[in-house]
Amino acid sequence: MKREPSTPPTRRDSTGTLADRFRDIRQATVQRTQTLSAEDMQVQSMPDVSPTKWHLGHTSWFFETFLLEPLPGYRPFDPAYREIFNSYYLRVGDRLPRPERGLLSRPALSEVLRYRRHVDEAMLEALERGRLDDQRALVELGLQHEQQHQELLLMDIQDVLSRSPLHPSYTQTPPPARGQAPAQRWHRIEGGIHSIGDDGGSGFAFDNEGPVHEVLVRPFELAHRPLTNGELLEFVLDGGYDDARLWLDDASPLLGRAPGWDRPHLWLQRDGQWWQFTMHGLEPLRLEDPATHLSYYEADAIARWAGARLPTEFEWEVAAKAVTIEGNFVETGAGYPRPVSADDPDHPVQLFGDVWEWTRSAYAPYPGYRPARGAVGEYNGKFMVNQMVLRGGCWASPRAHLRRSYRNFFHPDKRWHFGGLRLARDPD
Repeated sequence: MKREPSTPPTRRDSTGTLADRFRDIRQATVQRTQTLSAEDMQVQSMPDVSPTKWHLGHTSWFFETFLLEPLPGYRPFDPAYREIFNSYYLRVGDRLPRPERGLLSRPALSEVLRYRRHVDEAMLEALERGRLDDQRALVELGLQHEQQHQELLLMDIQDVLSRSPLHPSYTQTPPPARGQAPAQRWHRIEGGIHSIGDDGGSGFAFDNEGPVHEVLVRPFELAHRPLTNGELLEFVLDGGYDDARLWLDDASPLLGRAPGWDRPHLWLQRDGQWWQFTMHGLEPLRLEDPATHLSYYEADAIARWAGARLPTEFEWEVAAKAVTIEGNFVETGAGYPRPVSADDPDHPVQLFGDVWEWTRSAYAPYPGYRPARGAVGEYNGKFMVNQMVLRGGCWASPRAHLRRSYRNFFHPDKRWHFGGLRLARDPD
């Protein structure tokens, strides 16, 4: 069901580009929903997933709560939204428990879209009149936050649609043509003392990307490209999900016990053929595409099966310094991780885009890390425990949102996200 974008046309900001970026990013979020029905946007398929309708409300809540409410004369759209669209900011006030977001039949989708228009109009007026000039860094944080939710929205709606026996497609465009992955090979990366983290040159970075610090990296070898579905299928057919020797003990309660943990997520077998649920619905498994929807436990077991390991996040960042940030991002419109389109004999390929790559590094603060003051200080620091780092972005990431220092993170058992892996190993 098609809908008009919720952001009304307004005059261009004559003093800078922040209002233009605000308008474009807000419109991009709504554009992600154009193929969805109101019913699609209501469903919460599991506690980790948020309904599309909630994403639309929460991203508006961020701007209203942190930027508009402090402005003299601003009147909130609905005071009750302060609680129902709060995610995890304890200093802001009460919040609806995350597993109950799908129970919000009210406000209706039409009201949430009205809320977005209300926030957009107020933000654009404030930006164009210079009322937020001393808050430009916080506006930028809100835009980066919204871009994160654009990817989360796609992750979540794929999980929602995958639960239907109708196997509906998110997109109306045909699947991209099948490609050919280059043969796997290895690149030696020299060791040494390397600076890790954002140095301010990118213009924006989350607080968890700094401070810059030095790390000793020993020589290592990194695989040329990510693992493919075909290579993952070899792991499956070799009994990888049944071989306890390959798995961390932490995964024991899942293997053979939790539903779906006898095979990769969103894979199923019919009449001897393997299928995968994608944004294009249910399709025969595309063997050359990078493997996705893998948990850390799976990535670690696959690496062990292959006689290799996962790279550390520092090794990954050192390797990424030699390549440009280009690849298959959401702007490409593929709706898929894709095989390599332009090979490079001298450097690893697909470090950016296609699939987030698990590292063996725990998500922890860098030396000297200090969270921001106030409620926004809860953005990253409070999650620095029991999670693992992924790097590089994926096909659903906006290109401008990514940096070499960008640190994504998930709990090791999660696999509804667009996570894959690249092998590493120590030189002989």
